[in-house]
Amino acid sequence: MFRRAVSTAWPAVLESFFISLAGLIDTMMVASLGSEAVAAVGLTTQPKFLGMSPFIAVSIAVSALVARRKGEGKRDQANQVLLAALTVTVILCAAISVLCVAFAPPVMTISGSNADTHVSAVIYFRVIMGGMAFAMISFIINAAQRGSGYTRIAMTTNVVSSLVNICFNYLLIGGHCGFPRLGVFGAALATVLGTVVACIMSIASLFRKNSYVNLPFCIRERLRPTADIFRSIRGLSVNFLAENLLMRIGFLATAFIAARIGTDAFAAHNVGMNVLSLGFSFADGMQAAAVSLSGQALGAGDKEGAWRYASICQRIGFGISVVLAALLIGGGRAFYGLFFDEPHIVEMGVIISRYEAAAVVLQISQIIFGACLRAAGDARYCMIASTVSVTVIRASICFVLTVLLNMGLHGIWLGILSDQLSRFLFMWLRFRKGDWVDLKI
Repeated sequence: MFRRAVSTAWPAVLESFFISLAGLIDTMMVASLGSEAVAAVGLTTQPKFLGMSPFIAVSIAVSALVARRKGEGKRDQANQVLLAALTVTVILCAAISVLCVAFAPPVMTISGSNADTHVSAVIYFRVIMGGMAFAMISFIINAAQRGSGYTRIAMTTNVVSSLVNICFNYLLIGGHCGFPRLGVFGAALATVLGTVVACIMSIASLFRKNSYVNLPFCIRERLRPTADIFRSIRGLSVNFLAENLLMRIGFLATAFIAARIGTDAFAAHNVGMNVLSLGFSFADGMQAAAVSLSGQALGAGDKEGAWRYASICQRIGFGISVVLAALLIGGGRAFYGLFFDEPHIVEMGVIISRYEAAAVVLQISQIIFGACLRAAGDARYCMIASTVSVTVIRASICFVLTVLLNMGLHGIWLGILSDQLSRFLFMWLRFRKGDWVDLKI
């Protein structure tokens, strides 16, 4: 079981790692334009994920449903889930892209932009959200592939996408090899070009003979998404969406408070959040394995196997988090020195890295525990736990410590740490209770 967990997890871990690494390199390249550019790109993060919330919710539902249907031996229904999800994705993408492009200026103002960052933030946000359809279609297909246990295709698409992104960052941000110098616009365009490649590769994966979710199979069997399939996706997605939206409000509140502490401090904070997303990448890979393996075991009626797979994935994740924490404690100064030449910003990064070392240990474990609960159908509990942790505890502590007590970066990161701790406790206690293996979806 351990070998199977590792075999399923490593492509997903590598996939998520490369996505986060590309984000870090993207930030590093943008840093050549100055701390204002880094801060501007950072301002778009939470609004971007807020716009992506419906697709994140659908992708979680797709992974859980495909895994469960595969365990039950119902390949036709697993493929109908994908067809229904793609239909919803295309419709939502069209609407959300138009809204985000049209209302980018006020969105960036609400997010905390100032005279130094507003124009660049609007440009970056419009390009990213205008081209989001490619990323979201790939996202949903990869979620279905992950649920079926075929994690390598998701890894391949995202690694290639990241490499394309990095190459065009080099060409377009600074203007190399005859390409124009486009600055922040070039960074956004490079990201979209990477997602175009990923989308093409993800669609191509559906034509492979060994793919459990398979378009030729859908055509041959004349499969169409049914009302029951849409209801199944909606039933899971509603709670996931509510959870994600409420969490994003908390994240957005934190980013808004952080933006008030100054452009340089916010630039350091933005790099720190990218580093934390690197920790999330490992958790995301492990949760993909946990969802696939425990979901298939539950579909086959093997409750003990589902518990064991979830526990194995969590233990692997904990080992990874300890290594990451050690690297953050020992290498924080050198790492931030890659992004900034200003000594005072590097010192801010050293402070942040110490908080991150504690946060990443809690983060990876709580994500894996939560993934198992969501995959089993315990989405309402996860929504309540995440809302309390992020939207109430995190935002409140950040506000009190930063705005009222004027603790600056310490206040922001103590708020983030309190969120990770509370979510860990909520998810761990629910997981240990064990009722989640008896749920039906």
